[in-house]
Amino acid sequence: MKIVVLCGGISTEREVSLRTSTKVSAALALRGHQVVMIDVFFGEEKLPSFYLPMDFTAKADEYRSKNDLITPELIAKTGLFGSNVVEICKEADIVFIGLHGANGEDGKVQAFFEKEGIKFTGSDSVSSALAMSKEKTKEIVAKHIRMPKGIVLHKGETESTIKPPCIIKPSNGGSSVGVMIVKEGDDFQKNLETVFEYDDTAIVEEFVEGRELTQAVFDGKALPPVEICPDEDEWYDYSNKYNGKTKEICPANIPESVLKEMSEKSVRFGDLLGLDVYYRIDYLLDKNGALYALEANSLPGMTDTSLVPQEAEAVGMDYPTLCEKIIEVSLRKYQ
Repeated sequence: MKIVVLCGGISTEREVSLRTSTKVSAALALRGHQVVMIDVFFGEEKLPSFYLPMDFTAKADEYRSKNDLITPELIAKTGLFGSNVVEICKEADIVFIGLHGANGEDGKVQAFFEKEGIKFTGSDSVSSALAMSKEKTKEIVAKHIRMPKGIVLHKGETESTIKPPCIIKPSNGGSSVGVMIVKEGDDFQKNLETVFEYDDTAIVEEFVEGRELTQAVFDGKALPPVEICPDEDEWYDYSNKYNGKTKEICPANIPESVLKEMSEKSVRFGDLLGLDVYYRIDYLLDKNGALYALEANSLPGMTDTSLVPQEAEAVGMDYPTLCEKIIEVSLRKYQ
């Protein structure tokens, strides 16, 4: 099969995308597929060949070397896709979307592909956009599933009915980039201004103290959840996600009743947003056993330290098989 793995992009999760895509590309090539890994933003000056082996690690390093070139001026000039990206995607049997964050996880790439008839992995453009927006997610899901109480603040608004301790996070973003924990006595406005550097819309939520859990759903079925125990600091921030030091327990050691509740909620959460193929829901479990859903990840990471591969492995699915299954389930939608 001819497969494009689409990577990089312009979001704050660019590095995570490059790591995800390098691993996915290598796994698919190992299974005998003809794989081209291409940066959605920079593209290639010449059309790469599906029939020539590609050094994915070297290609990722080449794209990393261009990170400093990503300026507002270049973004405005280049648009959504770099040189030859669309052309090479049209030649593929399917595009494995290895993007995270803006212009990849927010439905923009998916919307273009839908219009052009290009097949791709993961959820459609509308559900991706809904999941990317924590504001829209809470608006839809909180009516049906317990989530922390919260409000939305737009840039320029400063008054919050949610007082510290609280969480402030960008409405559109992932990998915990820009998320601030505000304790009693902290400067709320200063933290809010920091969040507004990442997004014009912020979510302020009550602080729920509890165990951090996450659960993936693959092909409509909930996988064994993971408990996340950060080694440093006190929560699962960007550093703790990718430094390899965080203790992750899979399957999580939780009561059967909580597992049943979580599994039902994870599938329901996805159904409410229209997500399919594979996605991940994050949770907090407080000391009283109350489960709080936090957000959905429509394109969860697939790096060496990512959670979905761990959950798949717990049910006997190794990494290359998982990548192939994601393609298989995605292609089913086009039949």
